Amino acid sequence: MTRIIMHGCNGKMGRMISEICREDSDAEIVAGIDVTDQKCDSYPVFTDITKCDTDADVMIDFSTAKAVDGVIAYCVEKNMPLVLCTTGLSDAQAEKIREASERIAVLKSANMSLGINTVFELLEKAVKALGNAGFDIEIVEKHHNQKLDAPSGTALALADVMNQAMDMAYGYKFDRSGERKKREPDEIGISAVRGGTIVGEHEVIFAGRDEVIEIKHTAYSRSVFGKGAIEAAKFLHGKEAGMYDMRKLVQNR
Repeated sequence: MTRIIMHGCNGKMGRMISEICREDSDAEIVAGIDVTDQKCDSYPVFTDITKCDTDADVMIDFSTAKAVDGVIAYCVEKNMPLVLCTTGLSDAQAEKIREASERIAVLKSANMSLGINTVFELLEKAVKALGNAGFDIEIVEKHHNQKLDAPSGTALALADVMNQAMDMAYGYKFDRSGERKKREPDEIGISAVRGGTIVGEHEVIFAGRDEVIEIKHTAYSRSVFGKGAIEAAKFLHGKEAGMYDMRKLVQNR
């Protein structure tokens, strides 16, 4: 059994993770932390992280960037592994996370979905076979109309995985409207679509001569990210200090 402290427990993802945990016999949320003073029947909720004195094995953080410094300090003090799901962190915070990973286990990933991290593994193999055979690579990502950034962090992570596998042979093309020219062979095109309530869709297209291969991941609910965070917490339980990501989890399954 992995005992979890849920930081950001009253947010959308925090509530979803709490719900999923109730049906997971191997994980239990034993305390929550949130600036919103909303009580929970299942576990105690603290509005001040420094007041949380509940014994636990791992903390999951789904909150805001401004709260992350306190989360890191708390986990280091308690010698508690941390699953860090909050995005939009500064370079200074990234450095604090790196320093913390020398003392505790930290798992941070661009996308908490088990499925998308399996796609990362598939792409490493596919790009070596198809990229070297002259296939063009395009990424199309789709999200809801309220998403602020484009392209998505996951789309960039997909491109980075392939580029690293090919010794950084590719450049990224985000917009073709500003120039009239043929596509270059050493580029990865990345396109963003925004509309409706699309949770998240990422498609990688390998287009060759007379054949096309597509690798696609679709998230129909944000619960896939919650489920991934719980699996990450169970994976991190008892791990030595260091930086981990979801791909390490997938590789060890």
